[in-house]
Amino acid sequence: MIRGLIFGINNIFLLFYILIFARLFLSWFPNIDRFRQPYRFIYQSTEPYLAIFRRWIPPVRMIDFSPIAALLALQILQQLIIFALLQFA
Repeated sequence: MIRGLIFGINNIFLLFYILIFARLFLSWFPNIDRFRQPYRFIYQSTEPYLAIFRRWIPPVRMIDFSPIAALLALQILQQLIIFALLQFA
């Protein structure tokens, strides 16, 4: 049972990683209509999380480094959750 839960949690984190990377990739194309799907879904699902890090890490010369910190924090959170679940197994 615990393996299935860990597998599910890892998949949720993987999906969020993919969404963040997709947003980073799409940001390289300024002509994309940001109000159309799928960009709108990607933006709406990642912006609340990335905004937390953007408050602490402002852009440097139009380069936003906050996604790097966000991905690192996400990975740490994932490892902490998995470690805590393994302790209860």
